Amino acid sequence: MQPTLATYFLPLVFWILVSPTTSSSPQVQLGETTIIGNAISGVEFFGGIPYAEPPIGDLRFARPVPKFSIDSSTFDATDFGPSCPQPPSPFTPVDLPQSEDCLTVNVFRPASLDPNASVPVMVWIFGGSFFTGTPVTFNASALVSRSVARGTPIIYVSFSYRLGPFGFPQGPEAANQGLLNLGLRDQLTALAWVQQNIAAFGGAPAKVTVFGQSAGAVSVALLYLTPQFPSLARAAIFESGEAGTTAVFTANKSLEQWNIFVSSTPTCAADNSGDEFSCLRAATTDQLLASENIALADMVGEFPFFPVLDGPGGIIPQLPSTMLRSPGGGAGIPFMSGSTLDDGTLFVAASIAINSTAQIVGQLNTSFYPCASPSTLANAIDTLLELYPDAPALGCPFDTGNDTFGISPIFKQAAALLGDMVIQAPRRFWSETVSAKGTPVFSYIFTDPQPENPPFLGVAHLSEIPYVYGDITVAGNGTGPGTLSEIMQDYWLSFATSLNPNDGKGASRPTWEPYKTNSRVLRLNSTNTEMIRDDFRSKQMAFINNNTKVFCQ
Repeated sequence: MQPTLATYFLPLVFWILVSPTTSSSPQVQLGETTIIGNAISGVEFFGGIPYAEPPIGDLRFARPVPKFSIDSSTFDATDFGPSCPQPPSPFTPVDLPQSEDCLTVNVFRPASLDPNASVPVMVWIFGGSFFTGTPVTFNASALVSRSVARGTPIIYVSFSYRLGPFGFPQGPEAANQGLLNLGLRDQLTALAWVQQNIAAFGGAPAKVTVFGQSAGAVSVALLYLTPQFPSLARAAIFESGEAGTTAVFTANKSLEQWNIFVSSTPTCAADNSGDEFSCLRAATTDQLLASENIALADMVGEFPFFPVLDGPGGIIPQLPSTMLRSPGGGAGIPFMSGSTLDDGTLFVAASIAINSTAQIVGQLNTSFYPCASPSTLANAIDTLLELYPDAPALGCPFDTGNDTFGISPIFKQAAALLGDMVIQAPRRFWSETVSAKGTPVFSYIFTDPQPENPPFLGVAHLSEIPYVYGDITVAGNGTGPGTLSEIMQDYWLSFATSLNPNDGKGASRPTWEPYKTNSRVLRLNSTNTEMIRDDFRSKQMAFINNNTKVFCQ
């Protein structure tokens, strides 16, 4: 379950990488091509490098075709490439350049890095509910600079992938033609590009950590379960999302919205060929975006363009919980996984005003049918409402007593239930399941107060991202050594470079114990970062995690 368009009213501050002033022109030789980048305050940037053929013409609504070399002697990589087509969002620039020719990667690296340095690589997958988002809003300069300052330099890579109906077609025809989960296939292709080319930038292809947040974290977790992942990365980081965060259905779950999308496209309205992808390929990008907006306006429940089950040989052949429980699930790859204290508030704020228990029941029914029979699902929902009662002191945002912030007390009930369903319970399930196999797991909960946000949101979904990226305009708890932002960057960088967040370099910080040590999580807070027991709401989350099939997780 992910926020919808209505989510993005929040006055959270994100950063935009403006085209920098070039003090020199760093270059990288990629095969026969000289890649020309930009220098940014001790960090070199190379952007908009293609990793797949443009998904246009016959390649629109088709699996990505790798493009790991460039057919020119030089390539201008001084700026990001265009972002993939998407509806407008306050989290992206108003004039965000967009094009279907968007399958490109971006590289941030330390200035003057030796081509043979072979440093670890961190690959970021952005979130945005699988229908919006762009790497443009993530400036990794501070993270890369921090890696150099602490003596553990890394290279950072980001990339675009197809979104909405462009990346996640639905319905039986998409299933029959093998066109499901195209956006996830884009991601796998980008990771393959890293394996093929990152050494030319001074990176070590054998030392890749893939990390992401929200839908980006869901993506990382889904890729983590694929047979390909061990050849593409050695570690992962999930920020507020696992594969159970979005319920996984067959391709027919959102068939009604998909049909609205197709029938609203002018080239398909009068087409009688029976080949919906042929008429969709004949449309303009603007026509497809207009049709997507119509489908979104008629949306019921989950956003309709999500990853889906794609059967044997696919990326998601079974429910993720079934795959994770299998003997090979997890493949021995260590990960860090965490959430914010109040992840659930944003999901409730994204929907219509919650003021009755009946609305919660309706939302759950819409979200999880047909995972189980109506009677089984109804019984499960009854139990959830008993476990998450209408008692403001127990609700989310947590630790706020009986304060209801002038809105319906049902909001806190819904936020507690949904936050655990989609973020906290999957985090605990993944941590428990994989650590029990002997794989190192490090789990956290981010609780730093966010006074800039409306009080009813608490420590909301997205809150930890500026701290990881070192954006002191948001994570402004002082700018000196030892701030929470620096501490978090050091944990992340230590894990990416040594597979352990406790390398002792950088800011002084508590030892982050592996999850298997008494099932403990690291509480990240400016005043009391420490290990705590992962036993809060144990009965509630145990019920959720014991019924993953009922909830299509």
